[in-house]
Amino acid sequence: MGKPAWAWLVFLLVVGVLLVVDLFVLHRKDHVVSMKESLVTTAIYVALACLFAVWMGYELGAESAFLYVTGYVVEMSLSMDNVFVMALILGYFHIPRQYQHRVLFWGIVGVLLLRGVMIGAGALLIQQFHWVLYIFAAFLVITGIKMLVWNSEENADIGKNPILRFLRSYGRVTEELHGRRFFVRLVDGVTGRRATYMTPLLVALILIEFADVVFAVDSVPAIFAITTDPYIVFTSNIFAVLGLRSLYFALSALIDRFEYLKYAMALLLVFIGSKMFVVDMLGLAHFPPVVSLVVTFAILGSGVGYSLYKTRKA
Repeated sequence: MGKPAWAWLVFLLVVGVLLVVDLFVLHRKDHVVSMKESLVTTAIYVALACLFAVWMGYELGAESAFLYVTGYVVEMSLSMDNVFVMALILGYFHIPRQYQHRVLFWGIVGVLLLRGVMIGAGALLIQQFHWVLYIFAAFLVITGIKMLVWNSEENADIGKNPILRFLRSYGRVTEELHGRRFFVRLVDGVTGRRATYMTPLLVALILIEFADVVFAVDSVPAIFAITTDPYIVFTSNIFAVLGLRSLYFALSALIDRFEYLKYAMALLLVFIGSKMFVVDMLGLAHFPPVVSLVVTFAILGSGVGYSLYKTRKA
């Protein structure tokens, strides 16, 4: 998997400790996460991600650290739309703010497993068929161009989501919440027997997990276009997800301030996808990681700055 077993163990240990502290210390009791708490927690996650980059640079080399940071920034930016989708899902099911962290926390556990499978499969595919990278690169360029020229707005209707319709048709789902519980035992109106029902809390979690898989279709190939090292791809992905989920409570209230960021993300996808073709045309061994990181920051920084300027009166 690209790196020795001890490197994987260090990362998984760090993530495991963070999740235990998050669930059993910081959020042992359900409560409404304030904007201040959200920003402070995010700052801690970002600081830890930066410390991990320093450790990676010391143990695995400066190039690995630059690639990790680039992947981290790209994943954070491409997942911004995911915040909007999560807000739609939680709002549709009227999930109280004090229970939203519980849904997002277990969503992270699911992301660890799903991203691990996707990244492992992608790494194996690239190892066997290196030309797949060119398909990834072309896909990113086409996706970026489509985001630039396709300007229509989509009104997401959660009620028409095929996953939700399947769960309601073939599963037992309650219409009302039952506190913080994902499952509840109730009397079946048809059989008269007690049966296990899914609560809206669990259904929201399932939809968020499927939404993450959809967004990973863009973000995972984007990071593989930066580096094919599974360790860098996985660690940058997971640290970005941890930071973004903690930032959700602050960002969901400010998402309209980043109206023009999608254009910066589109340019970023085009840049990442075109790098491989540029490297081949120029006969380079690889695209300089420092240049890639600087360009990534410049594109995203411009998008954020322009968005905040244009929406300053909002």
